[in-house]
Amino acid sequence: MSKQWHGWAGKVLWVDLSSKSYQTTELPAELAYGYLGQSGVNARLLYDLAPQGMDPFDPKAPLIFGVGPLSGTLAPCSGRFTVTAKSPLTGIFGDSNCGGHWGPELKQAGYDHIIITGQAEHPVYLWLDNDRVTIRDARHLWGKDTWSTDEAIKKELGDNTIQIACIGPAGENRVRFAAIICNLARAAARTGPGAVMGSKNLKAIAVRGNMGTSVAKPAQFREAVARAVEAIRNDPLYEVASTFGTTAITGLAQMLGFLPTRNFQQSTFEEGENLRGEVLLENYITKRKGCFNCPVSCSRFYKVSSGDYAGTLGEGPEYETISAFGSKCGNGNMESILFANTLCNKLGLDTISTGNAVAWAMEGYQRGIIKDSDTGLNQPLHWGSHKLIIELINKIAHREGFGGLLAEGALRAAKKMGGVELVVHSKGMDYPAVDVRGTKGMALSFAVSPRGGDHLKGLPMYEVGPEIYAKDIKELLGINVTPNYWMKYETKPQLMYWHENWHCVVDSLGLCKLEGIAMKPLLPVHFRDLLAFATGWDVDVLELELIGERIWNLERLFNIREGLRRHDDMPPARMFEPIGSGPAEGESLDFARYNQMLDEYYSLRGWDKAGVPTGKKLRELGLHYEGKN
Repeated sequence: MSKQWHGWAGKVLWVDLSSKSYQTTELPAELAYGYLGQSGVNARLLYDLAPQGMDPFDPKAPLIFGVGPLSGTLAPCSGRFTVTAKSPLTGIFGDSNCGGHWGPELKQAGYDHIIITGQAEHPVYLWLDNDRVTIRDARHLWGKDTWSTDEAIKKELGDNTIQIACIGPAGENRVRFAAIICNLARAAARTGPGAVMGSKNLKAIAVRGNMGTSVAKPAQFREAVARAVEAIRNDPLYEVASTFGTTAITGLAQMLGFLPTRNFQQSTFEEGENLRGEVLLENYITKRKGCFNCPVSCSRFYKVSSGDYAGTLGEGPEYETISAFGSKCGNGNMESILFANTLCNKLGLDTISTGNAVAWAMEGYQRGIIKDSDTGLNQPLHWGSHKLIIELINKIAHREGFGGLLAEGALRAAKKMGGVELVVHSKGMDYPAVDVRGTKGMALSFAVSPRGGDHLKGLPMYEVGPEIYAKDIKELLGINVTPNYWMKYETKPQLMYWHENWHCVVDSLGLCKLEGIAMKPLLPVHFRDLLAFATGWDVDVLELELIGERIWNLERLFNIREGLRRHDDMPPARMFEPIGSGPAEGESLDFARYNQMLDEYYSLRGWDKAGVPTGKKLRELGLHYEGKN
């Protein structure tokens, strides 16, 4: 560890798989102080290293892993890392955030970032034993699932405590939404980084680190940690999060009418009661599980003891997965969802995009766009066919038959088969588990996200839990919460602007956003104190938010350089159709009001009418863009 660094490890590892070479450089101070770390520095590196038009599978295309200045420290929920690459699913900016223990191990090994380019002659894995770097043969691992790969590498290296991030068959076969898996169940999945890793013939990155982390002001840092932990445990939703994790959202979504059902044709599910967190907890959960240094432990281990899926074991699932293989596919069989979750983790698949691809196919079949002769399957693509869902997951990962088409993602599949209007997406990435017709701020958030249809870049829990956080919303944003706030257009551009900036900060510090900003136990002052005492940097809250804004604009510039403009910030056609039933019956996005909201958002951002950051805004943020508007 560089002696002059606190918080940050101070080192960047560059690996060229084509030449089987590597070098270590010092983390540039301007990157650390300008973009914090993890997702922010990753974004800067991607912008600089991936020129306009570069194919995501080009051997020269960078695959970047990063941790933040708080990763691996005593800061609560500091177990995150980010993987960044040009997305093979969307062709634009792509990154994925992941928890578990791999990120802190990388920090303990003395690295802030790994930049991987090139393509190995044959399958390899990267072995980082503190500052000793080895590129090892992985031909014997190619074709194995992630669980078998994890076990084999640990046995080969003689250490069961090694942290491993690896791909499964989906990544090897370049499924465009393939995931990178660590700790058997933690996934860097959205935007398809596993496919980029597979294109480089890189099976895994194994890490062992015991170099420790250094903080500038240990006593003050411990006090800041104690304040943060107290805030988390005093949060009104702490017990809910600790008990149910994100599965608590299933009941809320059903109650408020934003649970996507049958590919977003409805927003409540008649079998929704079967999918609630309470059902999971009572019948299948065996033990709670937490990521590195987490006081919440929102994940859980599960076991299926009887029925068609008896013997199924795994961790999770998240609300997104329950919706993806449950309500979105018209499936009320919880045991099949648990099996699908474990299967996706083993094969290395993003559960959201996998479920959406299947749901799109099911609706295409319902409407006669897809025929039995097109699929080659043994059974029709009927809603709720849970055994068919499992069959398709396997076929997608191995690119077999109809699964090979779905492995391209729902939008590409629809462009070939028809039914593009049935794909619920923005910028080529399909929507997560929120029907945004009933949540107007999320409608804006999903559409303008730099990754495409996405909730995690600006997840506004202030919108769906306004009564709980009314005081914070007033104090931090000056917004007075009104009845049914989630359905209102007013103030949502301001709400999203704030959330997006702070999500960038939290992701770049290396903290979990569930407790870090989404559910809001922690406030900007907590982030400021933790960073300042860890690094010795006398940063203030306003400067931190400005850094978040800089990161958001940089990610926007990457997409502007690839040709994206205002029309790419529009929600999909289905969101302008009224909801047919349920608590949000009749709700839809109004085209004129959405565009008014988008105009206001662009104005707040300092972007022109086409959604391009103005020169004035870029100068304020210390950014520069030479492309044509």
